[in-house]
Amino acid sequence: MQAVTPVTIIGGYLGCGKTTLVNHLLRNANGARLAVLVNDFGELPIDADLIEAQDGDVISLSGGCVCCSFGDDLSRSLKTLRALDSLPDHIFIEASGVALPGAIGNSLSLLRGYQLEGVVVLVDATSVQAASVQKYIGDTIDRQLNDADLLVLNKMDLLNDSQAIELRQWICEYYAHAPLVEAVYSKIDPAILLNIKTGRNSRDASNQADYTHDISSMYSSISLRMDQQVDVPILAERLSDKGCGLVRAKGFVMDYDNSIKTIQVVGRRWSVTNAPAGVETGLVCIATSSELTEEKLRSFCNIEVTKQDAAKLQCGYFD
Repeated sequence: MQAVTPVTIIGGYLGCGKTTLVNHLLRNANGARLAVLVNDFGELPIDADLIEAQDGDVISLSGGCVCCSFGDDLSRSLKTLRALDSLPDHIFIEASGVALPGAIGNSLSLLRGYQLEGVVVLVDATSVQAASVQKYIGDTIDRQLNDADLLVLNKMDLLNDSQAIELRQWICEYYAHAPLVEAVYSKIDPAILLNIKTGRNSRDASNQADYTHDISSMYSSISLRMDQQVDVPILAERLSDKGCGLVRAKGFVMDYDNSIKTIQVVGRRWSVTNAPAGVETGLVCIATSSELTEEKLRSFCNIEVTKQDAAKLQCGYFD
């Protein structure tokens, strides 16, 4: 059976911080083999110390990562990646500043071997409100934000308290569909987008103390034991509900037919697939609120759902 590679699309208007986020992820991959696809190498200045070699449209990066230029033919570049000796663990497609990330995500459905995990859209906190009403770019920004499964409000350090409150209110009024993560210099916990743990061995060692402090104050991680059988699609859908307060969840859960399923949640997007053989059940959930506890999470998701209640819940839970 052909392996399925997870794909995350990173979108956002010009200058929002996509390049900085990609370099941050590459520096904190902790052994994960990442592939980054860009329209043009000139649009994504990968940090020089990460580059090992270049051969045509492919740049070899440290740690087994690669960067590919796809120009106008994304499908060709994705097929090229499938031909590599070692498949990447995760692919990031860095959309151009004027591209619609949702349209890129739709194109993935035509290709075998790839699964869209989420559309992450970065927002320039200093300019997005003004730009959204400009004649020639406002519609593009609006469509990018509406495409998001997860919104990252970047450059929040450049706003004063009242400006930050106004921005959050504006986002919640017009783009309440997607969970929010706030960031400075595009630094978010890589575990939100990758199934990895960050630590002292990351290549960003010079900034590790500040980075760890920032992350610990912004996120909380909750591990759930999942010994019981549940209706897995219902659980995944509930975990993706914005009211749940999660930005990321991943793990393995046993369905009612005794098969173990993989749950992936990034923002509002969720998927359920067959789990690899030999895995242990359990979920790891990442929230932006330290007030979210295991008890609250279990209560919101009604994880102790019985088989008899499953049909009823499926019909009415999200009315």
